[in-house]
Amino acid sequence: MALPIRPGYLPMEALLVDEIPRGDEWQYEPKWDGFRCLIFRDRDRIELQSKTGQPMARYFPELVAAVRDLEPEEFVLDSEIVIPSGAGLSFDNLLMRIHPAASRIQRLSKETPGMLIVFDILVDAKGRSLVEQPLRERRKVLEAFAKKYFDPTSLLRLSAATSDYAVAKKWFGRVGSTLDGIIAKRADFTYRSGDRTGMQKVKRYETVDCVVGGFRYATDKRVVGSLLLGLYDDKGLLHHVGFTSGLKASEKKELTEKLEACVKPPGFTGRAPGGPSRWSTERSSEWIPLAPKLVVEVSYDHFTGGRFRHGTRLLRWRPDKPPQQCTMDQVGRRSSPSLAPFMQAG
Repeated sequence: MALPIRPGYLPMEALLVDEIPRGDEWQYEPKWDGFRCLIFRDRDRIELQSKTGQPMARYFPELVAAVRDLEPEEFVLDSEIVIPSGAGLSFDNLLMRIHPAASRIQRLSKETPGMLIVFDILVDAKGRSLVEQPLRERRKVLEAFAKKYFDPTSLLRLSAATSDYAVAKKWFGRVGSTLDGIIAKRADFTYRSGDRTGMQKVKRYETVDCVVGGFRYATDKRVVGSLLLGLYDDKGLLHHVGFTSGLKASEKKELTEKLEACVKPPGFTGRAPGGPSRWSTERSSEWIPLAPKLVVEVSYDHFTGGRFRHGTRLLRWRPDKPPQQCTMDQVGRRSSPSLAPFMQAG
């Protein structure tokens, strides 16, 4: 590519914080529940790149076609790939697209088409780099770009943005399966590739009580590395739903002895832990089953497809909680606002 910024260039990232920052220097945006994506177009060549630098174009042919349909032939945009579903978004449908079979990808691209929600512009329609411009100037260029080139029939949308803290707080109160949280960006900062300064994210967490149905040893020593979490369904089956690994080093030896005293197959009577994660080839698939006696309270951000999407945070042990009360109905989805207020065609 002849662009001033080329594939391999990493997007700016966000630091996780507990509170939405406030002040005139901040711009607020919705945090979308999807895959981060840099869009590169240099005439006929189009690349969709993940936040880790991996190519994604083959998984989303409908989005490549949508980018090709835009009038400008040179630009770089920062965006999020999402898949609309009803009033919200479906991360499960998004995960289904990361599949090696081209025929399946083509079918899903028609059945559950994706969408690119754009929130920054790094190279303009004339092929000029904007990364040294402050965000407030890039936003003006992006809004003009979207107004001129996006339309309601396109799979590209402009993400909402505001400098009003009260509006951002209102958005945060509506976090559900549409929004993943709030992003705050320094409006006076340049675009900082691969850096977390000047960009913060705030997510909403829920808590749930889970049965410890098993554990994994740490890779380097014979002490516990993570706890495997379970919830009961309405048939009384204990399903594996995720893990927690934030264990204090000073407590691991004693905890390991406690867990080893509770070892008893099968651990999970419903869905059991599988092999290595699809995103990590190094994680061990070996796990130790436990009798369903121990209960922990954990915090989590998303529960989809019958499991916690990310690792949870261990809050406390619950010796007072009967394991049978750790049921799936604790993790119902939050209500979802309409997508419309948070993005526009142009």
